Amino acid sequence: MNDHIMPTYARLPVVFERGEGAWLWDNHGKTYLDALSGISVCNLGHAHPAITKAIAEQAAKLVHTSNLYRVALQEELADQLCAASRMENVFFCNSGAEANEAAIKLARRYGHQKGIDAPAVVVMEGSFHGRTLATLSATGNPKVQEGFEPLVSGFLRAPYDNIQALEELTDPDIVAVLVEPIQGEGGVRIPQPDYLSRLRELCDQRGWLLILDEVQSGMGRTGKLFAFQHAGILPDAFTLAKALGNGVPIGACLAQGAAASVLTPGKHGSTFGGNPLACSAALAVLKTLRKEKLVGRAGALGDSLASGLRSALSGNPHVREVRNKGMMIGIELDQACPQLIVQALNQGLLINVTADKVIRLLPPFILKVEEAQVLIEKLAGLINHAFTAHTA
Repeated sequence: MNDHIMPTYARLPVVFERGEGAWLWDNHGKTYLDALSGISVCNLGHAHPAITKAIAEQAAKLVHTSNLYRVALQEELADQLCAASRMENVFFCNSGAEANEAAIKLARRYGHQKGIDAPAVVVMEGSFHGRTLATLSATGNPKVQEGFEPLVSGFLRAPYDNIQALEELTDPDIVAVLVEPIQGEGGVRIPQPDYLSRLRELCDQRGWLLILDEVQSGMGRTGKLFAFQHAGILPDAFTLAKALGNGVPIGACLAQGAAASVLTPGKHGSTFGGNPLACSAALAVLKTLRKEKLVGRAGALGDSLASGLRSALSGNPHVREVRNKGMMIGIELDQACPQLIVQALNQGLLINVTADKVIRLLPPFILKVEEAQVLIEKLAGLINHAFTAHTA
């Protein structure tokens, strides 16, 4: 019963009680293979011993003080993230939306410091940046914006993966481009290999900040710690959340160069951002990714999964494409397929459908090879059966 919970979610009829590795158990003892990882959050799986230990030990010592004081674990986490990304500094918060809010504020203040009264940020069609009013306004999906007008002004929209369209923009108030290296909610849309490098060149030419939303694609999901590393470029700022704490809420906005000196005392803040508990979890995540070499594994296992799915679905005319970057996998069909979520749930498999026609898979990096094969067989069987029956 959820009579007293605001009905903001169309929840599926299952209650999970515990998890281990890539598996979840509901309150009736049924097991489920988790191919969603809490939407790219539990990249290390459920109840990972190293993360559990770090959280328990820190909770027994100190959960929260305030950002009025120095936080040693926050400083250590910032050092490690900057060393891994070649950024200069970090603002810590609690979610992806908050991280993107910080990035948007950073862009606007950067514009004002350049003498621009109404700074504009270029965002992409099909994007998703969050559900606060500013991040909702930056999002390129009219469905999620409907009913929340008036939206926040100051955003210009352009087609994704189209450098020419950006080159044709002439608005003198543009100060930044905010873009996902891979559009997750937009349907696991992977741009051309040179998209980010050309975007970096254009931003340099125009004096724009390049801000990347790595909330879903970051923390190893694509086979690199950060997706922009595939392109060999450096953004001016980028955002993280989701998998940074493996389930413990934490977000981050990282910056370098001119962007690193924009936010000063009193210009932004967060009560809970970067508290000792969240930072202890994030430090354990980074340590585990390195120790178990899970980022490289995500790249290789993701390619293997996608290849297996292509083979298993090769004879299905309703499957348009199986695409992936590491363990960020999308299976695009030629028609809406929301029914597959419930059908998969009934068979003990957790998947997601986004952009109406794209089955999105975001499995944990610790997925065993035999579990990957179970995922391929179950999902391919579901898709082939559902659309064979529909066609018949």
